[in-house]
Amino acid sequence: MRALIQRVSEASVTIEGTLTDKIGTGYLVLLGVEEEDHTEDAVWLATKISKMRLFSDAEGKMNAALDEVGGDVLVVSQFTLHAATKKGNRPSYIRAARPEKAIPLYERFVHELETATGKKVPTGVFGADMKVALVNDGPVTIWMDSKAKE
Repeated sequence: MRALIQRVSEASVTIEGTLTDKIGTGYLVLLGVEEEDHTEDAVWLATKISKMRLFSDAEGKMNAALDEVGGDVLVVSQFTLHAATKKGNRPSYIRAARPEKAIPLYERFVHELETATGKKVPTGVFGADMKVALVNDGPVTIWMDSKAKE
């Protein structure tokens, strides 16, 4: 499971011209699920993200967590995070999980994030053509892969 976490001052998802969800300060998480992922990946990744200290504390150091700044999380599915680009110029998405596997793991990730943060986690719509807008704060962008656990 891969996540691209962006610290934002605001982020939103629009589908077919309709604003479906938005947040202010917090994280925009783009989430990709691959065929090899399991429940443990969703649990580990959600727990780790909920505890990340990516906001400035009183001394200006990046040492404050999401709950300390009253932040929210917006999660958007993104199968293209599993693009293979080694051969040719057209990415392959062979490692990305099919919807029948990806949707339950995506939903589990969101559930785990809600449990860890104690807040409702807004999302995009799995598989929809979404327009995602954000103001990246910093910019701060973190890449995480549940298989690497770096």
